[in-house]
Amino acid sequence: MKYLSYEKYTCLLLGLFVAWWSALAISPHYRHDWLLENVLLVPASALLLWGWKRRLFSRVSHTLIFVFLCLHEVGAHYTYEKVPYDQWWLALTGGTFNDLMGWERNHFDRLLHFLYGLLCAYPFREIFLRVAGVRGFWSYFLPLDIMLSTSAIFELIEWAAATAFGGDLGNAYLGTQGDVWDAHKDMALAGLGALIAMTLNAAVNKRCQRDFAREWSESLKVTSKAA
Repeated sequence: MKYLSYEKYTCLLLGLFVAWWSALAISPHYRHDWLLENVLLVPASALLLWGWKRRLFSRVSHTLIFVFLCLHEVGAHYTYEKVPYDQWWLALTGGTFNDLMGWERNHFDRLLHFLYGLLCAYPFREIFLRVAGVRGFWSYFLPLDIMLSTSAIFELIEWAAATAFGGDLGNAYLGTQGDVWDAHKDMALAGLGALIAMTLNAAVNKRCQRDFAREWSESLKVTSKAA
């Protein structure tokens, strides 16, 4: 089987995403919230274009980002707190997913925060590896750190947007659903997803890379002492 070239594969993902985005851009549940949610695509597109020109991201990273952005667009279309996964599950099984799990709120937003860490930590690791030349322990810790810090920044942006717009738009964008600990739980789930991703990545590399232990050890050595 002949594999697609890097350029053709990434262009295929782009074409699929544009088609998906276009379909979900038709009659979203709340147009103003949809616009706010899609602001995320501006920095994401800039980062991906910058990385694509330099072949910074692997096919795996492009695929992970593609999956995350496609799911994000589902949340943007319905608003995160109203994604009808319960109705979809009911149509498939005859019962609701929330009843099965014992949940009372819509947890699609929680899922996406978890997947942000799980799916996007690996692409950020590739940035650290190929741009900063980070190795060993730090190549796994820094992506986790980035996931936690960007999650905190996003929660601050949500709070600022909700305060600025107020009313139904502010509530729809914030999506706390009455949970005063919503922001904390979202950040914790993003961190958990990133921790799982980096742990699995380290486990695979430990098994496949002969110099894994040496590289890990050398990355923790002090190379210059304080004056």
